[in-house]
Amino acid sequence: MNSGSILAVILNYRTPEMTLAACTAALDEMRDLGEIVIVDNASDDGSFEMLSDEAQARGWTEGGLVRVLQSGRNGGFGAGMNFGMAAGMSDGSKPGFYYLLNSDAKPDPGAIRALRDFLLSERKAGLVGSALRGPDGEPHRTAFRFPTIAGEFEANARLGVISRLLADSIIAFPPPRDPVQVDWTAGASLMIRAKVIEDTGGFDEAFFLYYEETDLCRRAAEAGWTTHYLPESTVVHVGSASTGMKTWTRTPQYFFESRLHYLTKHHGRAYAVMSTLAALTGGAIWRLRRLVGNKPQLDPDRHWLDLAGHSLRTVLRQPRPGLSQSRKLSSMTEDGR
Repeated sequence: MNSGSILAVILNYRTPEMTLAACTAALDEMRDLGEIVIVDNASDDGSFEMLSDEAQARGWTEGGLVRVLQSGRNGGFGAGMNFGMAAGMSDGSKPGFYYLLNSDAKPDPGAIRALRDFLLSERKAGLVGSALRGPDGEPHRTAFRFPTIAGEFEANARLGVISRLLADSIIAFPPPRDPVQVDWTAGASLMIRAKVIEDTGGFDEAFFLYYEETDLCRRAAEAGWTTHYLPESTVVHVGSASTGMKTWTRTPQYFFESRLHYLTKHHGRAYAVMSTLAALTGGAIWRLRRLVGNKPQLDPDRHWLDLAGHSLRTVLRQPRPGLSQSRKLSSMTEDGR
């Protein structure tokens, strides 16, 4: 293992042009730091062929600097990232760090090195994320506390007096100005110490999308690793390019599945029920404010009915056998791995 080397993983799902732009932005820095793996998550739209051809035509594949791999199935964010991390370096060695980069994100010069160097300097730090901003320069909230009952209520009520009373429970707090330890941070630009992946087994593939970073950071904390937010590492992030979250007309079931899986996995069914009731109560306050005031619709259509219906159906039924933790990376042999 090269203790300072980085394997960057960029996950593509039907966004080949954005993926190429993300790889281009990361490439200059990565030439001195390690290698890049682009994982196509079974896009089935010609993405894999386009990315492979472009990488070769641009000379990226020489010396193993960039590899384009096909995961063989669309198992979601965590499964795709697990696949990329399991690929290792082109010479068969293991890197010291994994850098996860969204296909719709472009790291600024020095952003990747800053994350790596932070982990090298902080022995107990296992994960560190970048400061993200939109193409318009607007900062994104990517420093988080773990979800709690109080945090669910505050987030959905969207009322100043409640937010002030529950300030210590706010899940997504304003971007810090200085480096700070957080509960979890976004996976759009995230550096992970390789030992963290060994200790946790990587992402839990029961999460298709959403909450997978929250779960990984919690399990890392249980293994003795801290998670941090580093404002010196800056990245432009479009956001939701593959998922279409910004234009959802209805909240997809996989969002509710991930939310409930996280809550029941770490807190149990009773806590999950209370969290959902807190979210619904907060949502009722917001809906009341919309009725009496000129407040915009901020949630997809029927979001609250869908949340209540999904939670009721799932919590009342018997638990099903399934993945409670991702397979260890070293044993990934099925599904084309």
